Amino acid sequence: MSGITGTVAIVGFPNVGKSTLINRLTESRQAVVHETPGVTRDRKELLCDWNGVQFLLVDTGGLDDEATDVFGPEIAKQARTAIEEADLVLFVVDARAGITPGDEDLAATLRAAKKPVLVLANKIDDPRQD
Repeated sequence: MSGITGTVAIVGFPNVGKSTLINRLTESRQAVVHETPGVTRDRKELLCDWNGVQFLLVDTGGLDDEATDVFGPEIAKQARTAIEEADLVLFVVDARAGITPGDEDLAATLRAAKKPVLVLANKIDDPRQD
């Protein structure tokens, strides 16, 4: 391998599955996963090796403009920094909830950042939801 090829930031609202995705991609349990929203607060950079290509994955806290806790502004700042530093952004949405106004606002923010973005629809494969 020739080293790290880039940085991929994973963003979205709380509890859409960002940290679970990080753990799947890195084949680890380094990202904290919990059903309580707001567990991830800081950016966490993890090395990922995908088919022989190494890159940094950046786990971010859930972006929620309506968050009432004191950490909301700092979580948003950390996520914005991750977006600015990323070569690619993975925008994770909850497919069961559909596209929300908050998702639309975040999509506008990502368009303004002028970074390549992939939208990932998550939470559609849970047999308990059938």
